Amino acid sequence: MKQRMIMKLLAGMTGLGIALGAATVHATPEGDRQELAKFYTSKYPNIKLEDYVYGALAFDADSKAQYEAIMEFPPFESEIEKGRRMWETPFKNGKTYASCLPNGGNQIAGNYPMFDEAQGKVVTLQDAINACRTANGEEAYKLSDMKTMGVLTAYMRTLSNGMIMNIKVESPKAVAAYEAGKKTFYSRSGQLNFACSSCHVQNAGNRLRSELISPAIGHAVHWPVFRGGDNLVTLQNRYTGCFKQVRAVPPPVGGTVMNNLEFFHSSLSNGLPMKASVFRK
Repeated sequence: MKQRMIMKLLAGMTGLGIALGAATVHATPEGDRQELAKFYTSKYPNIKLEDYVYGALAFDADSKAQYEAIMEFPPFESEIEKGRRMWETPFKNGKTYASCLPNGGNQIAGNYPMFDEAQGKVVTLQDAINACRTANGEEAYKLSDMKTMGVLTAYMRTLSNGMIMNIKVESPKAVAAYEAGKKTFYSRSGQLNFACSSCHVQNAGNRLRSELISPAIGHAVHWPVFRGGDNLVTLQNRYTGCFKQVRAVPPPVGGTVMNNLEFFHSSLSNGLPMKASVFRK
């Protein structure tokens, strides 16, 4: 059944007349974002672009109402509280995360990932957290450890809730990293021959079995998310799941390919407010 549904999605892409990945190779990052926004608003004129911060919920009023009811008493509040305690606990040297991050860690998450010219690479929010830890004599957290890095990141992003996403792609090296991430987003891979864009551009708003497919714009404002209760999932963990679902070998979390993909992907949500620590099915 799942295989037939996937084949239907592939068939539905034929003749769409849109090849955003190829058509925007020489576009600017802002041009890419505007072109994609135009595509979505043309396809779904009754949905406001700002509603895409809710992901696939933007396409289903009943699901969005259920989400809002759940968010009145989130089932993951205890996990956020754990993150707060981690954030406020001093390092062995007496310093804290707030002492080594810009603006005390407030209203900065929407700037990440960012291109670090000194390091010559994309730096994620998790990278910034680990840099803070090691600079203060602490061991870096494993990026895949949801009980440490995951919970801490989820809390830290609440300090930027409502911040407007502002991913900057300015220098030639930053543009090169952006383009590498864009290539990954639009390149097909795996036995099913899918790209990220196959689902989240061409088929956004369609159903895969019982689930609506979310649009790429708005994705980055709400990760990490708590799925089905208190099961925390980061954005790069979700990338890993997507690669596996199309039967491709996923790149390492925190590696160059994943960080560049997150850099490009996050820039598509520029101008939208962050919705930190949310529930998803």
